[in-house]
Amino acid sequence: MYLPEPNYRHGSLGKTGILLVNLGTPDAPTAPALRRYLKQFLWDPRVVEIPRLLWWLILNGIVLNVRPKKSAAKYATIWSADGSPLKVHTEKQAKLVHGYLSRSIRSPLQVEYGMRYGDPSIAHALERLREGGCDRLLVLPLYPQYAASTTGSACDALFDALRLVRHVPALRIVDHFHDHPRYIAALAQSVRDHWAANGRADKLIMSFHGVPRFHLDKGDPYHCECRKTGRLLAEALGLRPDEWILTFQSRFGQAEWLQPYTQPTLEELGRKGTRKVDVMCPGFVSDCLETLEEIAMENKAAFLGAGGSEFRYIPCLNERDDWIHGLCQIAADHLHGWASAQWDEAAARAEATGSRERALALGAKD
Repeated sequence: MYLPEPNYRHGSLGKTGILLVNLGTPDAPTAPALRRYLKQFLWDPRVVEIPRLLWWLILNGIVLNVRPKKSAAKYATIWSADGSPLKVHTEKQAKLVHGYLSRSIRSPLQVEYGMRYGDPSIAHALERLREGGCDRLLVLPLYPQYAASTTGSACDALFDALRLVRHVPALRIVDHFHDHPRYIAALAQSVRDHWAANGRADKLIMSFHGVPRFHLDKGDPYHCECRKTGRLLAEALGLRPDEWILTFQSRFGQAEWLQPYTQPTLEELGRKGTRKVDVMCPGFVSDCLETLEEIAMENKAAFLGAGGSEFRYIPCLNERDDWIHGLCQIAADHLHGWASAQWDEAAARAEATGSRERALALGAKD
C-alpha cells in the first residue's frame, strides 16, 4: 500500500525541502511524445471540466488523433539543443534558487523541481526530497496567479503522491504570488530594460493564459489576480490606461473564455492604425510554447498581417537575477521557523548525537 521509506539513521539532522512545480512538457517534439503528454494533460478533470464519458470519447476519438502532430510541429519551432525551453528554464531556476538561498540559510536545504505533466514528475521530485532526508516541505508552484487548473491541479498531484507515503512531511504550499512586490518589480524592470534597448511601442500588451469564463463564475480567483498583476505592473511603469491592454490567450474549444482575447485584440489594433506593440506574458515565469510560438510567432504574424508594422516580444523572467532573488524571497517568506541564517550546526549535531544514543539504548538498530 505504501512506498518503502528511505533508510533512516537515528540522529540524522532534519532538512527543509523546496519543491518548485511547473506545468510540464513533452519528452520530444514528436507526435508520439505529444500524444502521451496531451493524454495526461487533457484528461486532468481540473483542465477540462466536461463529463468524463463524453470527454473520453472526444479526447480519444478526435483530439488525440489530430492534435499531437500539429502540436509537435509547433514544439519543433522552439525546441533547443538542450530540450524544451520550459524544462531548461525551470531546471536552471531550481539550481539558482538553491545556490542563492544557501548563501543566507545555514540550516540543511534541498531544492528540486517537478512537472505536473511529463517528467520529472511531482512524485519523482517528492521521492528525491524524501531520499534526501527532508522532513519539512515547501511547495512553490511557479504560477503567479492561482487557478484551479494550474495550482489546484499541482496540489492534486502532490496529494496523490503523498497518499503513498507512510511518513508525510510537514507541508506548506504557496498558493500564489501575483502581487508580491519582488515579482512585480522584476516584471517592471524587464519592461524598462526592453524599452532602454528598443524604445517604447505605442501599446504594451499583457497577455495571460486564458481559462473558460465559467471558472470565474464558479469562484476561481484567477481572473481577478491577473487583473491585479496587470494593474500593479502598469502603476509601477507609470502607464496611462490608454497605454496598455490586458488580454487572454490560448483558447481551446468552443466555450467562451476570459476576454478580451489576445489575437483578435492585436488584429484590431493593427487594423485601426496602431503601428508598434510590445507584448509580454506576465503569467509565465519561463518562456515556453505559449510564449515563444503562440505569441512571438503566431500572434506576431496576425498583428503584422492586420496592418501593424512592428511587434516586439518581451521575454519572460526566466533566469533574470532580480527575478531569481525575488523567487528566493517568496520562498523565504514561507520558511519562517523552518530555515535559519542563525542555525548552529555544532549544537544541532550535538543534540542529534544525544538523540541517537538514547534511541540505540532503547534498542534501535541504527
